[in-house]
Amino acid sequence: MKFFSSQCHFDYNWEHVSASTWKKYPNEMSTHVVAVDVLRREINPTTGVLTTERLITCKQSIPSWLLALVGGRDVSYVREVSEVDPFKKTLTLRSVNLTMNHLLSVQETVTYQPDKINPEKTVFDQHARIEAYATFQRLCNKIEEWSVERFKQNAQLGRIGFEAVLKRLADTVPDKLFQGEKASL
Repeated sequence: MKFFSSQCHFDYNWEHVSASTWKKYPNEMSTHVVAVDVLRREINPTTGVLTTERLITCKQSIPSWLLALVGGRDVSYVREVSEVDPFKKTLTLRSVNLTMNHLLSVQETVTYQPDKINPEKTVFDQHARIEAYATFQRLCNKIEEWSVERFKQNAQLGRIGFEAVLKRLADTVPDKLFQGEKASL
């Protein structure tokens, strides 16, 4: 079992960042994400928390040795469940791979929340647990190491792509929409 974690700050307030996550894909840096479908969306009437379940379709180049080993395809599916709490100002996304999960489990949790020192910035925390299942531990280690490296590469590209989305939306959407104000359009 291997772990991956990263943290960064976005130079935009939480309202802007959390609203922009719905426009994150497609972007030019995350070309492996080919579709995002909303399966369910509901608001808890008691807490005000918005829960959304999405199916994310990815297509990546996978080493031929790995494809041959598992008889897989280069298309995979990920289930993501997000919770937006507008009162606590947190956005939490939890995702798990659905494809080949009997051979490799990838569980990721991402949170966005205002920076405690500068609330005009948003803190991004990302944690992933990656575990391969095979008869030989050496093979598990190789699959996990490759998966962590791929995860790291995709996370870096995803951050760059999301920065572009944040900037594009900042340039085109009125600021008052990201300030928690009700705006009439």
